[in-house]
Amino acid sequence: MTTPPSKAALAAARWADTVLAREGIRLTLGGEPTYVPEHPEGSEWSFSAVGPTKLSYARRMADELFKTRMAGGAVFFSPGKQYPGEVNPRWALRMIARRDGKSLFRASPSNRRTETPQALAFCQSLLGRLGVTGEWLAFSEPKTAGVRSWALPLDHEDGKWVSVPWKIKARERVLTAAEGPAGLRLPLYILPPDVPRRALVVELLEGRLCIFFPPLLQPAFTLLLAAVGQSLHAGKIGLYELQGYVPQDTEHVWTTLGLAADPGVLEINLPPCADWQEYDAWIQIVTAAAEKVGLRSWKQPYGDYPGGTGGGNHLLWGGPTLEENPFFSRPRWLASILRHIQRHPSLAYLFTGCYVGASSQAPRPDESSKDLFDLEMAYHVLETLPPGDHRAIINETLRHLHTDVTGNAHRSETSFDKFWNPGWPGGCLGLIEFRAIESLPKAEWMSAVALLWRCVAALGAAVPATGPLRASRGELHDRFFLPSVLLADLESLLDELKAAGCPLPRDVYRKIWDWRFPRVLEHRDGPARLEVRRAHESWPLLCETPVEGGSTSRFVDTSMHRLEIRVNDAFADTHDLYVHGRRLPLTAIAPDVRLAGVRYRRSCLYPCLHPGIPVHLPLDLVVTESASGEAIASYRMDFQATAFRRLEEANVPPRARPCRPLFKGDLTHDLRLE
Repeated sequence: MTTPPSKAALAAARWADTVLAREGIRLTLGGEPTYVPEHPEGSEWSFSAVGPTKLSYARRMADELFKTRMAGGAVFFSPGKQYPGEVNPRWALRMIARRDGKSLFRASPSNRRTETPQALAFCQSLLGRLGVTGEWLAFSEPKTAGVRSWALPLDHEDGKWVSVPWKIKARERVLTAAEGPAGLRLPLYILPPDVPRRALVVELLEGRLCIFFPPLLQPAFTLLLAAVGQSLHAGKIGLYELQGYVPQDTEHVWTTLGLAADPGVLEINLPPCADWQEYDAWIQIVTAAAEKVGLRSWKQPYGDYPGGTGGGNHLLWGGPTLEENPFFSRPRWLASILRHIQRHPSLAYLFTGCYVGASSQAPRPDESSKDLFDLEMAYHVLETLPPGDHRAIINETLRHLHTDVTGNAHRSETSFDKFWNPGWPGGCLGLIEFRAIESLPKAEWMSAVALLWRCVAALGAAVPATGPLRASRGELHDRFFLPSVLLADLESLLDELKAAGCPLPRDVYRKIWDWRFPRVLEHRDGPARLEVRRAHESWPLLCETPVEGGSTSRFVDTSMHRLEIRVNDAFADTHDLYVHGRRLPLTAIAPDVRLAGVRYRRSCLYPCLHPGIPVHLPLDLVVTESASGEAIASYRMDFQATAFRRLEEANVPPRARPCRPLFKGDLTHDLRLE
């Protein structure tokens, strides 16, 4: 069951739908939420993509999804992504179901083992259902004794199934020694060049019947799936697994969903949604299914500090089909959206994880060594294109600018690597991916972020952005790393939306902000108020370091952390603040709001920058009366602590130079500077 959205959220969604419909825009919304166990253990839940438990979680989650929107569907164990340095492809479970709710696949899963006679009977039954005359070829397993496999050369031509014999001698029928399903390990290299290589493969593995589907177009695939399901049901085979290649939904009759192995997390690839309301239902369904099998969308990587999974919750924009993609013929609208996003750093920093900045997984284009001049020129070119399909020039204009510092087009706040890149696998999907979005502990929070992004898309059409981009002048990694500044920036964006007619609810974003930047100290003395929160810090990427196995790795230096110190005017007029024995200047940034950021060294692990500089823990914070200089409260953050504790005695700090910012006028002060 899903919880209906609030009236305010529905009103904002309807506004976005109305604006987009008025412009003739059909914009789909996709998502990639990630989940981890309640008690993540092992490398598969920290940095590795695969491991001993992740697949079992994925299978159980698929079973839960079959009870809801994926009822009557099928799930396939398929080859997933493969990256340089990884010997084998990662796995992915691809789920398909009919959109009209009718059953797509008939079988009766159970834990009853399948034996060899049943497997052979299944093979013969399937021959009859396909109406094909052919021979199942037995293959031996070079790694594990007792595992049996059979392959049927199979293709679909002129509306019927055909099987071209493979003339392979019995002694040559040996699977390769690589890892993975038998269908990926057939010795196809020994076949003559003119012999078709498609084959349906059946493998009996520890009592489980695994059926590997070859690459087929959707109509033929659907016929084969139905025949396999009927034969499984007729043979009363309950312990089975479908494997292989799932075709694209070219006939637009399926709902497709993926569960994929990704470093440290289980990633869910949501179906493309026609509107936010559909996305809201899906994120609730998927999160509920995850919770039922012991997964959640957050973890606690820093003691008591909650955080996202570390795997992201990326959003994707596209069209119902490539022919209906809304961006190809509207480059001016796209440029307007990019200008709106660039002018609001909160969209890059407020909803992301703890790793931000130029070397992160989702840097802004203006912090990746890209000149603002080049971005201005690129967006201007898009704004001056004539009517027509401009997918190629849009791609070539943007993909070299929306990258990380190494030129990786995938690792970008707004990524175009799946937009229109011929020659790259999955590079011509017409998709724009927003990667500076992390998973959150509540489905309604993740849904609220998606609603904000859809409203920004509509704002780009309703109120085209004009004027120059926002020049940061060093502010991005100073004031916009502080929570209060980010919240004020988001409020200004919500004001722009309200002025355009979009009544987005605000309370939910304040809750997300409060969770993302937890309060670690609160001090009250009459009307005087002091509050300390965690803030963002940009962690640098270090040089290559030798690791076990003879390869090298590039580590991230996480030794520096940042705090935001916020006081009101009553505090600033009557009190002084000392951090680590040094007076901390505070700057007025808004009525009754004075801020300072404090960078301090929390660790000194190998490797790191400046190993000769000691850590600043325990970190002391002392409140004094301005008139008398008397200390009235002392607080301390210890080595393992995530918050300040009040000390019994308030000690007056020794006289020392005030805290210093890195550059004059910065809000943030660095305790490493004397």
